[in-house]
Amino acid sequence: MVGITIEKIDTLVVGAGQAGVAMSEHLSNNDVPHLVLERSRIAERWRTGRWDSLVANGPAWHDRFPGMEFSDADPEAFVSKEKVADYFEEYAKKFKAPIRCGVDVTKVTRNAGRAGFTVETSEGVIEANNVVAATGAFQNPVIPPVVPKDASVMQMHSFDYRNPGQLPDGAVLVVGAGSSGAQIADELMRSGKKVYLSVGPHDRPPRAYRNRDFVWWLGVLGLWDVAAITPGREHVTISVSGAHGGVTVDFRELANEGMTLVGMTQTYNDGVMRFASDLVDNVNNGDANYLSMLDAADEYIERNGLNLPEEPEARVIGADPLCMTDPLQELDLAAAGVTSIIWATGFSQDFSWLEVDALDDAGRPKHQRGVSSEPGIYFLGLPWQSRRGSTFIWGVWHDAKHVSDHIATQRKYVSYSNPADEQG
Repeated sequence: MVGITIEKIDTLVVGAGQAGVAMSEHLSNNDVPHLVLERSRIAERWRTGRWDSLVANGPAWHDRFPGMEFSDADPEAFVSKEKVADYFEEYAKKFKAPIRCGVDVTKVTRNAGRAGFTVETSEGVIEANNVVAATGAFQNPVIPPVVPKDASVMQMHSFDYRNPGQLPDGAVLVVGAGSSGAQIADELMRSGKKVYLSVGPHDRPPRAYRNRDFVWWLGVLGLWDVAAITPGREHVTISVSGAHGGVTVDFRELANEGMTLVGMTQTYNDGVMRFASDLVDNVNNGDANYLSMLDAADEYIERNGLNLPEEPEARVIGADPLCMTDPLQELDLAAAGVTSIIWATGFSQDFSWLEVDALDDAGRPKHQRGVSSEPGIYFLGLPWQSRRGSTFIWGVWHDAKHVSDHIATQRKYVSYSNPADEQG
């Protein structure tokens, strides 16, 4: 019987998005032999898992790795999703990242009685001492089981939305007012569609204030480095946009331009969608978050004696639009002409291919800053992996350094040889 050739590598990285590319750079710097497997192309989700008009939510000077700037982009610009994907490809070439595309990882199991893991892939078996799951935070689109699939209305997740031309004639209900939902709803309204937007709890920061972008304020105020979500705010999304050169998301303004805001989506029955009576509270709480950011910025400027232009008009909050003074509690979709629903309701993670003791009963990673409870298994690109900024481009780069340094340190321990071991 002819033996099966098994490829061996010290560290296997699964995924070649921003997390996998960052991981590869740091492993290379630590002289750790490694291989990166990607089921599609480098940064594929940026190319095909986003809508056509999407741009980065932060300016080019900020949303990048420390070692390379965006080419042909104004530092203050919000670059297109295609340019972001191109950036990661160029970055990987810069240090000759050992990335193998078109390979799907199907199962990882710990070897019995010896070190390392057996990794089953679509292209054969690989043995690795370490495995890094760098598959990111946006894996499986989640559509709540509210409206039956056979209802007479088109339904799609924001992951599958590309442009207004995909949708049939008629009005649209967008569920979710985080960055994706707010931007998609705005694009659809600008295209001429009647849009209903279901608004849940959210933070609504200023895009810029007193001549500094929001990302700069988060940096100088130390908010990128907040280590954990404040209890009770786990389901609060953030509404921020780089579209149209970067403007502050203002739900009152969107309503005054023709969008109808409704509360959180609750139930559907016989063609009627019903909403919670929380719209006014959600919008007001978002405004309070916005104003608190301005307060913190003003205090920082005064404390440090900075000469930044005052911006009193930023504190003007518009009057409540009709959809807030007399909010809809239910919507007959057919009567309102709603022919499509876009669910901007987030993603779930799927690590079922990791058949090791690194997940809790709900399938969530058990880890500390990406170092899992299963020695040799690591995670990268998780929300709040080490701080608020962990899922952002620059944040995942810093998390990758921590994980890579841990792997390099473990390699030194494993390779230690005491001369006394060879005596007797």
